Amino acid sequence: MKKITIYSTPTCHYCKVAKEFFDLNGLRYKEIDVQKDIEARKKMVEISGQMGVPVIVIGKKVLNGFSEEIVEAALK
Repeated sequence: MKKITIYSTPTCHYCKVAKEFFDLNGLRYKEIDVQKDIEARKKMVEISGQMGVPVIVIGKKVLNGFSEEIVEAALK
């Protein structure tokens, strides 16, 4: 199983949708709240090139935003 990390904020709708997708599919993930963690926010911008959330890291793939199809492809 590839390691999954999601950079999110509490008010982000797409972050909630992504986490629901992971939960419904029994996928374990690490959530990082970039609203509270400034250093994590800096790292997120460094790896993704953007300030928008969610940023999802699956293995070594960095995904900006949430798309079920793209996430499924990255999990393979």
